[in-house]
Amino acid sequence: MLRRIFWCVSFLFGVAWVAATSTAAEPAFPKLCARIESGEPTTVVCLGDSVTGVYYHTGGVRAYPEMLELALKHTFPTGKLRVVNAGISGNTTIDGLGRLQKDVLDHKPQLVTVMFGLNDMVRVPVADYRANLATIITRCREAGAEVLLCTPNGVVNTAGRPVPKLVEFCDAMKQVGREQQAPVCDVYSAYERIYAVDPLAWRLLFSDQIHPNMDGHRRNALEIAGTISGRDASLDAITPSRPAITKTLARLKAGEPVRVVAMAPYDALIGKALLAVDPQAKVDVRPWSVAGKTLAEIEESAKEIRKNPAIDLVLVAVPLAVTPDAAPTEPQIWSFSWILNHSLAFGKQEWDVVVVAPSITGSKLTANSATREEFTRQMARAQDLTLIAREDPEVDATAEAILVRWLKSQGTRD
Repeated sequence: MLRRIFWCVSFLFGVAWVAATSTAAEPAFPKLCARIESGEPTTVVCLGDSVTGVYYHTGGVRAYPEMLELALKHTFPTGKLRVVNAGISGNTTIDGLGRLQKDVLDHKPQLVTVMFGLNDMVRVPVADYRANLATIITRCREAGAEVLLCTPNGVVNTAGRPVPKLVEFCDAMKQVGREQQAPVCDVYSAYERIYAVDPLAWRLLFSDQIHPNMDGHRRNALEIAGTISGRDASLDAITPSRPAITKTLARLKAGEPVRVVAMAPYDALIGKALLAVDPQAKVDVRPWSVAGKTLAEIEESAKEIRKNPAIDLVLVAVPLAVTPDAAPTEPQIWSFSWILNHSLAFGKQEWDVVVVAPSITGSKLTANSATREEFTRQMARAQDLTLIAREDPEVDATAEAILVRWLKSQGTRD
């Protein structure tokens, strides 16, 4: 129990610190804020690379631009806001300039946010990076849009992307901001403030060495929203999208077989559960063997998922025995993240992915299993994935009954 308390307090303290490190001060764009408050339709376009776009790092449904829209709507509840995601994996400022008209200016935005650097730092000279940013600002202003430069998030230090070089590019962006009198949202520094207080909380914002997970994207969105408005926003009420199994429901409605990949024991339970809620259901289950495997071995097996994309639903149920029961180590965080990452399509969601809590197979949580449960919950939330869990840990219900109840809650036919 003490270990669980220590880990939870450590994590929750990190979350509290994240919430407390708001950038809110004076609004960077007072005229834009007045426009939003007046109810005049307002468009924001977020230009960037894979950190901006929708990919598996955040569950394949949304990323920080979508979270930014929600954060701004929290700040301006009567505003008529639209945020457009113009992020593409692998892009640099060179690519951003090349598609600026089509992907950004054609939307006739009032504000453009620009976040590049993680790819530029390995392929573009810093002088060209500065020049490209300046050109982006000029062209956006000529089209009537204001510009907010956003430094990239922090990264796990590697030879390929050393932190000192990233800092150089962040400084270059700030220099351009000063020269062009364009506001800068310093996302990188926000991550560094978190790291200074709680390195574990900082690490848990990442899907891999450079890409934030959805918890990181929430942080990005709050920092950007705070810079724009000068006010604190909140995303606390935002949960994973419902229903969580849109592809599965569509297949059921069309009378088509639901193709499932599932870890035990759900490979044996999901077919029965779907038939219980829809007697006409056709289910084709492919077992995902994890028995006796380590977390790293399960991570390795997850690489097979995308090789056969004829999937409608993936049920991830990492066994209790290999889920961390104390402060997680770097290899454990990495493996669990990549079990989820490999379970998802590369880009926007192509099939449903749902995480099942370890407690489903037991009626009561011990101190040890509760700690493992907490880690699974955190990792599912960080990936913006829905978690199937016991609503009441004390209720003695079978795993199949819980699965049936959850499926019904998603809108399956009785």
